[in-house]
Amino acid sequence: MKTFAVLASGNGSNLQAIMDAIKKKKIKANLKLVLSDKADAFALERAKKAKIATIYINPKDFSDREAYDRKVIEYLKESKVDFIVLAGYMRLLSAHFIKQYPNRIMNIHPALLPSFKGIHGIRDAFEYGVKVTGVTVHFVSEEMDAGAIIIQETVKVTQKDTLKTLTKKIHKVEHKVYPQAIDWFSRQRLKISGRKVLLR
Repeated sequence: MKTFAVLASGNGSNLQAIMDAIKKKKIKANLKLVLSDKADAFALERAKKAKIATIYINPKDFSDREAYDRKVIEYLKESKVDFIVLAGYMRLLSAHFIKQYPNRIMNIHPALLPSFKGIHGIRDAFEYGVKVTGVTVHFVSEEMDAGAIIIQETVKVTQKDTLKTLTKKIHKVEHKVYPQAIDWFSRQRLKISGRKVLLR
């Protein structure tokens, strides 16, 4: 069985969805470690409650992003994880980090990439006035929000939607598609062909 780590910076609602899916045997993989760059990240509390190992690493203790990432990688190697899942991790990964785990780092984005990249995907799509937005799970590449797409699901934006209601709808879809993508990867059902990710 493959093992993985989750990197998170905040509340950890996607982490919770992932842990719930493992419990229900909807993900056939072992979550070994939850690591955060924020001491007060609620994601750490969620992991502790589920008896999963947690680590907090303070970015202020390091001279630059790569130095920080090298320390993170030390812990990941120590834990012998096969792949990495970003769940609300608010740090850009260095090229060095990505080269250590090529096509083995997944991220979730709250819009239909390549549209509305960056940290405000839901707000940007809503303010732009789109009628359809959604969720994208993708592999992480050196360019932000530009890796090969694993799965996308659409979310309709109605005239009654506010930013708050749309955010709630997006999160609901995230909590469904992220565990699905992780399970596909852990069971080696994903094949990358150029920019395309094929399901086998």
